[in-house]
Amino acid sequence: MPKCTTGKLSIFLTLLLVSGLTLAQSAETTTNAVTDNQNTALPSGGNSLQLASGAVLYDNGPLVNSPGTGVGGLDESVLQGNLGMTTLGFGHQFANSNRIADDFTVPAGGWTINQIEFFAYQSFETASTITAVNLQIWDGPPGQTGSNVVFGDTSTNRMSQTAPANILRVTDSTTGGNTDRQIAVSVVDVYTTLPAGTYWLDWQSDGSGGSGPWAPPITITGSTTTGNGLQSTDGGVTYANADDGGTLTQQGFPFIIYGPQPEAAPVPTMTILGVMGLMLLLVFFGRKYIRQ
Repeated sequence: MPKCTTGKLSIFLTLLLVSGLTLAQSAETTTNAVTDNQNTALPSGGNSLQLASGAVLYDNGPLVNSPGTGVGGLDESVLQGNLGMTTLGFGHQFANSNRIADDFTVPAGGWTINQIEFFAYQSFETASTITAVNLQIWDGPPGQTGSNVVFGDTSTNRMSQTAPANILRVTDSTTGGNTDRQIAVSVVDVYTTLPAGTYWLDWQSDGSGGSGPWAPPITITGSTTTGNGLQSTDGGVTYANADDGGTLTQQGFPFIIYGPQPEAAPVPTMTILGVMGLMLLLVFFGRKYIRQ
């Protein structure tokens, strides 16, 4: 029979217990998070990775607030504990019927949306373990009377790609030395057209890792309120503000919308007939001026 010291068994049981408690939470915070201090292997590559193709139509806000300061020179999303913030990531996991939501505005002329990038992590993973993302687009705040789903559903997996985003989620006391939370970027295929207006996305992720998936919020150095994101813990029936657990201030969620390159405004051109007409006018008025 393999030997197992009491100390190692105790550590293992503690990690298992706390991980189970974390899974049941709607957010991973500095008070319920587990740290393994094992210097988890880093993904290959440089700084923040883009997977989707096409032009960026909309970026809902920054995730990185400390470029290049992470282990291996990776970008970091630093939780600002010095401001009293405690939430590392919000639960939007399929297993617990959690969802998150945020809004965006389509300008005059409308958009054709091809793909959307979302961000999530599962602690202690060395590659992206996100296996599915479903989403809905609403014409108003999700779950409210008068709001309607104009695209998507809560069951179809629309994820086409996923990979490490080369971004680490850390605290201001572990910056530069922690690789426990390697954020993944996942591409969701949409391919729909929306007229001008304000819309809401609500989405949910699944993963093969042992925690989450957790959605890191928009992170802005010096700011405790970063948006108007929402979270549902009952499968999208009701939503409440996605507030940081320490400051109780509302957070936003980063996502990037991609579509065809917007067409450039047409440059006025003159036809041959137009040029000839202009020349005749110049000759006519020129002669008239000379006669005077």
